[in-house]
Amino acid sequence: MIRKDEWIKSLTKLYGEREAALTADKMEERFCRFEGMQPRGGWLTEKDSILITYGDTLVKEGEPGFATLHGFLKKHVGDAISTVHILPMFPYTSDDGFSVVDYKKINPDLGDWEDVKKLAADYHLMFDAVINHISKSSDWFQRYLRCEEPYKDYFITCDPDEDYSTVTRPRALPLLTKFETAEGEKYVWTTFSEDQIDLNCKCPEVLIEILDVLLTYARSGARLIRLDAVGFLWKEPGTTCMHLPNTHEVIKLARKVLEDYALGTLLITETNVPHKDNISYFGNGKDEAQLVYQFPLPPLTMFSLLTGNAGRLTGWAQALDTPAPGTTYFNFLSSHDGVGVRPVEGILSKEEQQFLVDSALRNGGEVSYKDNGDGTKSPYELNINYQDALASPEESDEIRIKRFLAAETILLSMQGLPGIYIHSLLGSRNDYYGKSTSGIPRRINREKLKIEELEKALEGESSRRIIFEELLRRLKIRARHPAFAPDSPQKVLSLDQRVFALERESVSGEEKITVYINVSGECVKIKNSFAGGLDILSGEKTGAETELKPYECKWFV
Repeated sequence: MIRKDEWIKSLTKLYGEREAALTADKMEERFCRFEGMQPRGGWLTEKDSILITYGDTLVKEGEPGFATLHGFLKKHVGDAISTVHILPMFPYTSDDGFSVVDYKKINPDLGDWEDVKKLAADYHLMFDAVINHISKSSDWFQRYLRCEEPYKDYFITCDPDEDYSTVTRPRALPLLTKFETAEGEKYVWTTFSEDQIDLNCKCPEVLIEILDVLLTYARSGARLIRLDAVGFLWKEPGTTCMHLPNTHEVIKLARKVLEDYALGTLLITETNVPHKDNISYFGNGKDEAQLVYQFPLPPLTMFSLLTGNAGRLTGWAQALDTPAPGTTYFNFLSSHDGVGVRPVEGILSKEEQQFLVDSALRNGGEVSYKDNGDGTKSPYELNINYQDALASPEESDEIRIKRFLAAETILLSMQGLPGIYIHSLLGSRNDYYGKSTSGIPRRINREKLKIEELEKALEGESSRRIIFEELLRRLKIRARHPAFAPDSPQKVLSLDQRVFALERESVSGEEKITVYINVSGECVKIKNSFAGGLDILSGEKTGAETELKPYECKWFV
């Protein structure tokens, strides 16, 4: 049963009473084809984890990307992973998929909707909704250029002489791009690039289109929908155009519509910003996103393992608010993007942030910068493979792998839903060739792997095999323990600066797990508050004291 009156509340805040009623009527008429969808599964448990991947990260000649990915997962991963996050899988023109030409078609190199359905039969799926912008080659924008109705209002026509200095800029590129239209020269809003044209959510027809896309994804197998770059969604000149009240209202409306037609579909917001702004997308805990990205975790974990000191990570984690029931953090360390620097503003000092920048450059990475609007630039993200981010080229493979596994175990231990990037699971390294030949810094961590060569490496004595097998083992162990469920409380402990430690307890109170992770290259002794604990990672028991070897991890029950 739809709650049209609830839609109207949000729509009134966005467009006023008269337009709200008209828009609600149009929504009801258009969305009637989605009635009768079966509710999705229940809330997340300790068995849930996410693999983040492009549909064509794994390549086999003559075979669509989805078929290759699906075959690899069934053969080598099995149920160690519950959910697959497929990065944009639609026809696109740039930005490795994030300049979408058509939201409802599948990139033919990957397969078709039938292939998506097959994958959904074995794994839950998360889809990307790239709703802040669309490709300039899209039908919508081409109709805008021809000045056709209603597409003339689908995009934001701007006066280039206005002052846009307050607008938050994620990249050091022009905010406005000039195009020739049937009515002459016009400037349009382009937050990310001249090929990614921002949609105008002030136009009710655009909002209806966006909601239709979300419902289409839910009907097509998405258990989770990731709202890409959603913080930029609503524009008001004279403001930062970030996290505006109407942006939050759009998310509230999206949740209402999904609950009416596809109950159980979860929204996850992607906002690479300081923590306070990031968690604002939980709303009141019941009305916005069910999950938000835990953006400070990657840089803080990197900082801890490079310095051998978990103090900053511990202090931040101790201050985290416990998410409301039915919401949780999406924990990750690496993804198709870089390691964000902005999320640690106010947590790490300028000198400590610069340490991360210098470390990434020393370890073979690059740094992307944002435009501050006053002629200056500041670090936005570190473009580097996460394994390489944790060790200099001079350090041994053994140290690098131990640090990397310690980092991933921090990810698996914390309250929330863990997401592992496919190149982390597969033990990949910096892809210098991809970065240099494309001129795109993010390509350093987006290598396409030939399936035959990958499987050969996983069968031999390679670092790939060591990392792959151990991460799968730890994922399977984690899935057997309700203390690791997203709703299970956590208590972050201050024991030793060299050790990140926390307690997780199941909601029922029947199981407690104490986590010790040595982030240093030194041996550390910890006096236990328990006796006779069993380390479920090694199968060994401990007494009143635990000795941790460099970068060693313990999960005690």
